[in-house]
Amino acid sequence: MLAELRAPGQGDAGSGLVTVGEWLAHWLATRTRASSTVRGYASHVRLYLDPYLGTILLTELSVSQVHAMFTAIARQHEADGKPVTPATLNRIRATLRAALNAAIRQGLLTDNPASRAELPAARRPRAVVWTAARVEYWQRTGERPPVAVWTAAQTAEFLHAIRDHRLYAAFHLIALRGLRRGEAAGLRWCDIDLDEGVAVISQQLQQYDGYLTACPPKTARSARVVALDRTTVAAQRARRRRQRQERAVYGEGFRDSGYVITCLNGDPMSPDRLTRIFQQLISEHGLPPVRLHDLRHGAATLALAAGVELKVVQEMLGHSSIVLTADTYTSVLPEVAHTAAEKTAAHVLKAGRLVPGTNRTRRRPTTGKKRRGRKNRSGRANRSRAHPARQISRPQRR
Repeated sequence: MLAELRAPGQGDAGSGLVTVGEWLAHWLATRTRASSTVRGYASHVRLYLDPYLGTILLTELSVSQVHAMFTAIARQHEADGKPVTPATLNRIRATLRAALNAAIRQGLLTDNPASRAELPAARRPRAVVWTAARVEYWQRTGERPPVAVWTAAQTAEFLHAIRDHRLYAAFHLIALRGLRRGEAAGLRWCDIDLDEGVAVISQQLQQYDGYLTACPPKTARSARVVALDRTTVAAQRARRRRQRQERAVYGEGFRDSGYVITCLNGDPMSPDRLTRIFQQLISEHGLPPVRLHDLRHGAATLALAAGVELKVVQEMLGHSSIVLTADTYTSVLPEVAHTAAEKTAAHVLKAGRLVPGTNRTRRRPTTGKKRRGRKNRSGRANRSRAHPARQISRPQRR
């Protein structure tokens, strides 16, 4: 295998002198993950890893050299007037770490310097809800959050406004069932059982070098079965009828590709084009700006607001871990947060009315003079029902 890694005039593969650049090129060529992920890897290698580390021997790569690379990257971005974010640095490190872990599995390394390189913590942007106050602020200043989701009313308004659009079924599917845009674009009629109300997510479409490519879902857990509600089933049935009409109108040039979301000639639609159409639609109808991927965030948020369990939301989204689901969707709709706050306050107040260590409610304190013994119907004061031996001796009133 090492002989395949040697570049002309570089290193001695037979003696194990493989450079970082040679290994990165080999590692990229053997990647089998989704095209978008591999494109990200390739971009990091081309722009950063190979220029800064490519000539270093793989076995001599050190933590200090990795640190020096990140320092140089940060300084270069500062000089260009485009400061690099901690999230970008962490993604570059993740690419290098993955490549070096593969080298360890091949027996070329015993340690991963990228794993020990310290970087500023990257903060994942939280999804915020387009409340009335936030919408007013955006309209007045133009400032928008990096990740924002619509309320249930705003989502319903959007779907109602585009109900006659030919791609309504695609946006309905993403908004309610949380598909990624590549998964929606890659959905075929053979993947959907409308009678049973399920869709099998077995592939996605990605665009690479101008060509659409069908590739596996983003992760192993992304391959899943998604339940379809009655409104989503109805939308897909309407989409199938419309596609048949489009085929009749287009004529012999129509291509029966088998995909649910297609261009007018029947060809599958690229995720990028789906995004452009979505942005045009929300602009036309004056809704607060969100990305197409934010519809997926919104589907998760709305499901949690409807009382769906976190584990079910994880399965719907195809997340590899429930921790990822919980960490991403800690922001919920305002009414849900208010309900939780009221429940918490009521719980505390109720606990304050109990006698400590018991389930008995505290007696309200009396004010003023001590209440005399209540009289019975005969006008005499009630006597204590305690055992005589436990009664405190006091004069009997006559």
